[in-house]
Amino acid sequence: MRPVAVSEIKNLAEYELERETWRPQVMALKDRRRIRVGDHLTFLFENRDTVRYQIQEMLRIERIVKPAEVAHEVETYNELIPGPGELSACLLIEYESPEERDVSLRELLGLENHVWLAGAKARFDDRQISTDRISAVQYVKFTLTPEQAAQFPSGAKLVVDHPHYRAERVLSPPELAELSADLA
Repeated sequence: MRPVAVSEIKNLAEYELERETWRPQVMALKDRRRIRVGDHLTFLFENRDTVRYQIQEMLRIERIVKPAEVAHEVETYNELIPGPGELSACLLIEYESPEERDVSLRELLGLENHVWLAGAKARFDDRQISTDRISAVQYVKFTLTPEQAAQFPSGAKLVVDHPHYRAERVLSPPELAELSADLA
C-alpha cells in the first residue's frame, strides 16, 4: 500500500471545506475496520484513507502549518500503513476506570507475544512498551505468509492468548472482505 504523500495533505482552510463531507465517510470506513476481541481490546485496522484522515485531524487540532512539521506528521503516521502482505492496526486497550486500567496495563506486560491474526503473530511497536506497563494504545502489524494471505478471505480469526487476557474473534465475511483489500 502506497504511503500518503505530503502533496495529498490539504492546508487547514481546504481541509475545513472538505471535512464536512469526508469525515462521515471515514467514520463509516473505520466502523467497518474496527474489530473487538473480548471485552477490552479493539483493533482498528488502518489503510491509506484512515491514515490520511488521522494526519489531517492532527494538523487541524494542533494547528500545524509549517511544511517541515507537516512532513514530520506525514512521515510519522505513514508508519501505520501496511506494507505488502501486511495488515496494520491500532490496538486500543480499553478499561472504564483509571484504577482498573492501571492494574490491567501492568498485568498485560508481554501482550506482544500473545496476539495472532490468521496464524500470523502480531509485531508491536516496541517504543510503546516499557518494563512496568504497556501503553493503552499499541501499533501492531501482522505479516502474513503468501499462504496465509491467500487463505485470509476464506476465514481468519484474531486470537489473544495472554495469561491475563484470553479471547478470540472469528472475522465476519464483511470484515474479511474489507481487510482482504489491504492484502491485494
